[in-house]
Amino acid sequence: MNKKKILKETETMVQKKFEKEGTGHDWWHVKRVCINAASIAKKEKGVDVFIVQLGALLHDIADYKFHNGDELAGGRATKEWLSRMEADTDMIEKVAHIVDNVSFKGLGVASRMHSLEGKIVQDADRLDAIGAIGIARSFAYGGHKGKPIFDPTGKVQKHTTFAQYKKENNSSVHHFYEKLIHLKGLMNTKTGKAMAKKRHAFLMTYLKEFHAEWEGKK
Repeated sequence: MNKKKILKETETMVQKKFEKEGTGHDWWHVKRVCINAASIAKKEKGVDVFIVQLGALLHDIADYKFHNGDELAGGRATKEWLSRMEADTDMIEKVAHIVDNVSFKGLGVASRMHSLEGKIVQDADRLDAIGAIGIARSFAYGGHKGKPIFDPTGKVQKHTTFAQYKKENNSSVHHFYEKLIHLKGLMNTKTGKAMAKKRHAFLMTYLKEFHAEWEGKK
């Protein structure tokens, strides 16, 4: 198994697949997740960096949001690609597990991520969902789905099942309260938790400013 070749060809494939994506899940999102994951992996012990790198590159390869809610589409696509790359079976299973379990699936739904490498990739992905970039991505995706920026008549939901979460159709700002503001407390690693603090603080400052302007107080 040629690890360098696998990483290079995987990066080329992913970049080509997502280079013109406009929902906030584009190539540059993947690239930022790779950078975040590398930063976290350096500070954690006993990490298989190769698995982290591949998991980060492939984490959105077939996101359920764009595959009719199929939460296993990513794992299947991962296995198909890495099999073509002649990767080891055990390694393929580890990366597929990361891809299938990386996504947030509702505040009341427990994460099934069990590997350290997966938890690192999950933290890296969640870091890109908060802070200044996370705000921009949220509105980009909301616009893609035809959601209003904010609808004050809507109610914040705490989804207890993935099925409920998939049907969520609130405004983009409601999404902040249903997911984004909770991610700081859902980080897995010590490094991820530390990195999330500043981004979370910016997110909360933004929401305060948003509501003040919405209510005509500024």
